[in-house]
Amino acid sequence: MKKILYLIIAIVILTGCKTSRDYLLRSDEDKTLYDIVKKLNKRTNDEEATKALPEVYTQVRQRHLKNINSYNSYNDISKWDKLISEYNSLQNIYNAIDNSVYAGRLVTAVSYQDEISAVKMAAAEDYYRLGESYLDNNSREYAKKAYNAFKKAGTWVRDYKNSKQKMDEAYNSSIVNVMINPVQDNSFFFNTGWGNAGYNYSNAYFQQNLVLDLGGKYASRYPARFYTEWEARRDNVQPDWVIDLTLRNIDVPRPLVYNYSRNVSKKIEIGSDTSGKPVYKNVYATLNIQRQSFNARAQLDVNIVEIATRRNIAYNSYNDTYSWQDEVATYTGDRRALSNNDWALINNNNFNLPGRDDILNRLYRNIYPQVKTRISNEVDW
Repeated sequence: MKKILYLIIAIVILTGCKTSRDYLLRSDEDKTLYDIVKKLNKRTNDEEATKALPEVYTQVRQRHLKNINSYNSYNDISKWDKLISEYNSLQNIYNAIDNSVYAGRLVTAVSYQDEISAVKMAAAEDYYRLGESYLDNNSREYAKKAYNAFKKAGTWVRDYKNSKQKMDEAYNSSIVNVMINPVQDNSFFFNTGWGNAGYNYSNAYFQQNLVLDLGGKYASRYPARFYTEWEARRDNVQPDWVIDLTLRNIDVPRPLVYNYSRNVSKKIEIGSDTSGKPVYKNVYATLNIQRQSFNARAQLDVNIVEIATRRNIAYNSYNDTYSWQDEVATYTGDRRALSNNDWALINNNNFNLPGRDDILNRLYRNIYPQVKTRISNEVDW
């Protein structure tokens, strides 16, 4: 009888250890702790959760404190993000236990609110000092870094010192005056059949619209101001960057001519038989069609240069193709076989050949958004 009693006691002890060990062996300790607290909130007398909570809390807390001790030895400024993450995890665990009546009886959790405030203050000061050191470099690149450092300081502690004012100072010191030159045509255009109409319009379209769409001298979206060469001279502005737009290739070939024929037919009603049923007849015609077509191509180079250093900031080539075709037709045979579409070709007496101005403007308008986006990316942060 005693043997049976000892066996039962041993099974109970082993079962209790096993259930506690099940919690302790889980890989995500933080989630395990929250699961235990949630179970205790539903069943305050849950034996497994009651035994496991103190051990799991001790393990979780020790792990986070070990990480904090390790991160404190880092010299990199990114340590503050790691530290606050660890302290926030500990504070969230404290809140979960403190808000649970039964879990709070089993564990005396530690609050880390004071440590969180201290970390935020130290991080804000660290980023503030970093921003000041960046401002001393007097370059656009470091002004951007200074702006982000002061912004980060204000993120850690709202309105830390004069971080907002320092952000404005960094932003204003990074503003560049950008002069956009008109398009220069360095292409070789041999086809004299098109004339030169539209050339000046296209160049003006590109330069002036870029300046206008980017915000001109009142631009607020980017730390930059934009001018034509005439506007810069008028306002006595010394440009920091210059943007050259160069047409390298433009190919507007003579239209290719292609002649072909197409046979058409239609069943038409020509009367009725003696019983009154309709009688049909197939009628035929041949369309003689001439098609004219061409693919016009253009390449525009965009070169952005820093004037003081002659440093090349960006260089890109943008290409586009404009395809055109039109058809006219004559016919032989029975006109009754022709459809409305066939008649549209026949009545099209002349090819609607676009002028060179239309072609250039279409090509320019297709390339324009790409050029504008490239300039925006270069001046933006």
